[in-house]
This record gives sequence, structure tokens and C-alpha cells, in this order.
Amino acid sequence: MLDIEPLLMAVTTVIFFVLLYQLNIKLYRPLLKFMDNRDMSIARDMEAAKNMTGNTDDLLAKAQANIDDAKVKASKQRQETIDEGKENAIKAIDQKQLELEKSGEEFAKKLDEERVLLQNSLQSQIPLVKESLKAKFSQL
Repeated sequence: MLDIEPLLMAVTTVIFFVLLYQLNIKLYRPLLKFMDNRDMSIARDMEAAKNMTGNTDDLLAKAQANIDDAKVKASKQRQETIDEGKENAIKAIDQKQLELEKSGEEFAKKLDEERVLLQNSLQSQIPLVKESLKAKFSQL
């Protein structure tokens, strides 16, 4: 049947433990060391990512604050520009009204002068018109 040989069993056991020892030294320890290093690297990267996420939240908040501040400044500047434009328009309108009033006064003065000249001219022509009317009536 089956014979059990203790020498063969002992040699097989020794070879098994020697092989196990060699595998442990050459395969399992480096593999476990690599896996531990990889886990530590992943943990460091995750921590760095969390820190960066925290930094990005701060940066986003700062950026939003800057945008809000810029909007407020732009609104103020736009309002100042509109107010300045209105003031300039009012000044221009006032200046034009003064010019129109001056030209209106000058026109009125010239009109009065022409009226006086015309009146004087007509008064000087009245005796001639009377004589011409008399001449016309006498012809009739």
C-alpha cells in the first residue's frame, strides 16, 4: 500500500520551510513593503487633496468677494459717470439758453432800431404821400 518514509517526509518539510523562508524574504516582504508604501502615499495624497480643497474653498470665497467688490465699484463709477454727464448736459443747456437770450435781445434791439428807422422814413414820406393823394384827387 502506501508507505510513509520519514526521511522523505523530513526532507520535504525542510524544503517546504526553506522555500517558505525564501519566498518570505524575496517576495512577501517586498510586496508587503510596497503595499504599505502605496497605502501611505495614498493617505498623503488624500490629505493633500483635502488641504487643496480647503484652499480652493478659501480662494473661491476670496474670488467671489473680489467680484462683488468689483461690481460695487463698477456701479459707483457708472453712477458717477451718469451724474457727471447730467451735470455737463445741464451746463451746456444753461449756456445755450444764455446765448439764445442774448441773441434774442440783440434781435429785439435790431428790430426796434429798424422800426424806428421805418417809422422815421414813413413820417418823412407822409408829405409826399399827401401831395400825391391831392394830385390824384384833383385828377378825379
